Amino acid sequence: MSFTQLGLRLELLKAVKSKGYNAPTPIQAKAIPVILAGRDILARAQTGTGKTDAFALPMVAILSQKSGNGPHPRALVLTPTRELALQVGESIKLYARRVSLRCTVVHGGVRIEPQIERLKRGIDILVATPGRLLDLAGQRHVHLSRIEFLVFDEADRMLDLGFSEEIAEILALVPEARRTLLFSATYTKEIRDLAGRMLHDPQYIEVTPSNTAAESVGQKVHLVDRTNKRALLVHLITKGNWRQVLVFTRTKHGADKLTAELAAQGIKAAAMHGNKSQSFRTRTLEEFKNGAIRILVATDVAARGLDISNLPYVVNYDLPAIPEDYVHRIGRTGRAGVSGIAVSLVSPSENLHLLAIEKLLQQKIPQEKVNGFTEDSDVPDYVLFRPNSAASAKKADKDIIELVAGRKAAKQLSPSHKAKVTGSGKGSGTVAKSRSGRSNEKAGKITSRSESRAPQSAKPNKPKGRK
Repeated sequence: MSFTQLGLRLELLKAVKSKGYNAPTPIQAKAIPVILAGRDILARAQTGTGKTDAFALPMVAILSQKSGNGPHPRALVLTPTRELALQVGESIKLYARRVSLRCTVVHGGVRIEPQIERLKRGIDILVATPGRLLDLAGQRHVHLSRIEFLVFDEADRMLDLGFSEEIAEILALVPEARRTLLFSATYTKEIRDLAGRMLHDPQYIEVTPSNTAAESVGQKVHLVDRTNKRALLVHLITKGNWRQVLVFTRTKHGADKLTAELAAQGIKAAAMHGNKSQSFRTRTLEEFKNGAIRILVATDVAARGLDISNLPYVVNYDLPAIPEDYVHRIGRTGRAGVSGIAVSLVSPSENLHLLAIEKLLQQKIPQEKVNGFTEDSDVPDYVLFRPNSAASAKKADKDIIELVAGRKAAKQLSPSHKAKVTGSGKGSGTVAKSRSGRSNEKAGKITSRSESRAPQSAKPNKPKGRK
């Protein structure tokens, strides 16, 4: 199938060609015709599958069919993080300016005044993070009563970050008569409930299941003693002359510590997490893209939405506690048909996490030992990576079930899963009054349970940073 066959107007086809795209990706081929036909959609697609253009192209095509010189936006695209908002905004602007549509991006972590000035000039498409959007709506700088398209990008992450209440407030501000497009990497009960509340007769589209990794990503596990992880990482980077390596840690403290240790070895590295200012993160990402920084050490939340073309290496310095996050991480490489390598450094204490990941993927990840970096441990069979008996395999499955159940229980206790999304989609388009400091993004911070240095309690605090 070609883009021409999708029924897009000539100006948009030229824009697509300018990006070097020859044919639509699977999610684009499936979603674009459905959206052009006027249907709501619930699309399950991983990052790196071309999902942004899957909604941007048909949305721009439909909006361009009638004049849009009014002051208020006709399309609203919500993203969980600032980085993703900026990335999505860039893609939409490329198409919007070809058909004389206006698009702007608003997010926290920066001064609000320039965003207010852009809104005053009038826009057609607004890309926003929930907290900053509600701040602007509360101050009556943006009205949502003319919204025709409502798009949720990475809706699962939005819920993970605790935006259920904000979503309900936004749904109350937009017209009920609208088209709603929901994109998510996972298809959890929470996503199904959210879709049931805000989608009308949606078409369900699934391209790449959340429990699979792209075939273009070569996966490998290095078994290593915990105390030797940093030395092994340095060994792999220097021996292989690796450039542009995205390294994942589970905590902000871990990211800072590893960055300092790499710098001490003469390796140019930078950490990216919620405690870094927006200006620092923007500058760091640009330096990583142009090669000035060799290693980018990031947490899961900070890396969500990063768009780095032709990223060759992803390293799991710490395995994620939630198996699905592994798929999100390694999906940063191997995009657009370009091969990539994902390496996980796994210590004995992380063996159950590895088993849970392999159970999700329904495949074994190839393992290697590097001489000088492993330490034999006298542990039961079930803790090892390959159960070699029926009894030990059964025990491993039991522990995995308990591990996953524990994670789900923690989620159920969290504010993001306790909150009910009750917005009906009916509203005047404005908020009666602003809540002072709603987004708390002026400090340029994102907080998340997965980034916290402190042990998780039975009732985690609601994230303070609002996007």
